[in-house]
Amino acid sequence: MSVLEIVAAAAIGLGSLLMLATAFGVAVFPDFYTRLHAAGKGDTLGQALVLAGLLCLGGDLTLVVKLVLIVFFIFIFNPTATHALARAGWVSGIVPWVRGGQDPGAPREPGA
Repeated sequence: MSVLEIVAAAAIGLGSLLMLATAFGVAVFPDFYTRLHAAGKGDTLGQALVLAGLLCLGGDLTLVVKLVLIVFFIFIFNPTATHALARAGWVSGIVPWVRGGQDPGAPREPGA
């Protein structure tokens, strides 16, 4: 096993663990915004690590170019989609969870 294969296996394993932690966060976190935060951050970095591991294994130039473009688009579009979902939740009136403070079910005017 070469050093490049070890680096690739480590990146793929770390990315998989990060996406597993993301799934756990989405299942456990208390409200829409914290779940969205976990999904946005963990999914973006987890996918990028898995694709970086595949990039280390790819020998063909066209494959490497395609993987680099996919990683580029993931870093552009995943945070943009997460922001759009958070904005849509805020505009539709979803109230953020607050520990011990105000009532999380307190009414709020949509769009405020």
